[in-house]
Amino acid sequence: MKRDEFVTMERVAEMDTPLRASETPEATLKGVRPNIVQSIRAFRVQDLQDAARSLGHHFLYANLATAQSKQDVLDLIAQQFILPAHFGKNFDALYDCMTDPLHKSGPQPGFLVVLEHIPANGKFDKEAREQLLDIFRDTADYWAERKVPFRCFYSFSVARTAQGPSERASEAPEHAPAVDNGEKMPTDKLVDVSPLALRMSSPFNAGYWLAAA
Repeated sequence: MKRDEFVTMERVAEMDTPLRASETPEATLKGVRPNIVQSIRAFRVQDLQDAARSLGHHFLYANLATAQSKQDVLDLIAQQFILPAHFGKNFDALYDCMTDPLHKSGPQPGFLVVLEHIPANGKFDKEAREQLLDIFRDTADYWAERKVPFRCFYSFSVARTAQGPSERASEAPEHAPAVDNGEKMPTDKLVDVSPLALRMSSPFNAGYWLAAA
């Protein structure tokens, strides 16, 4: 067999070979427990969205970069998660919206949540941040009991120097920044993502939110 023919056949064989597991979107979540709340760190939002779409899970994204207070945080989550109109704008109501009404509205495939740039300032201090994350931890536990995956990834908003957008997008601080009088924050990869550029991977607001209303 001529060498050119062999190379051609080899390339055809490569094209026919299925992607390795490490190349699939689901591989992004390899090693991540099905029900967990953790720092986003090295994960990319787009990769998480692709993984949710591939798995058929609901993808919920909220960019909280403009929030300053608890009310701001709740307002932005309500807008970007497309919560029902009767949402009570408090942490208990947030938990209620993400748990029992959804369970009663029908089987759920799973959830992948991203909370980016949770504020870290005097109006939304460490206690407030822990209360917010506890809501998602409790939600993860709720769905774990029902054998439904619920993964939540988060990052904190930290002070940035005056840099161009491209520099900020690629910046990954070497050390955990200190805010709130010396509190050490997790070292998250900082990525500017417009909420308008991200969409649910399934018709999240069309079905069971209406059923839950």
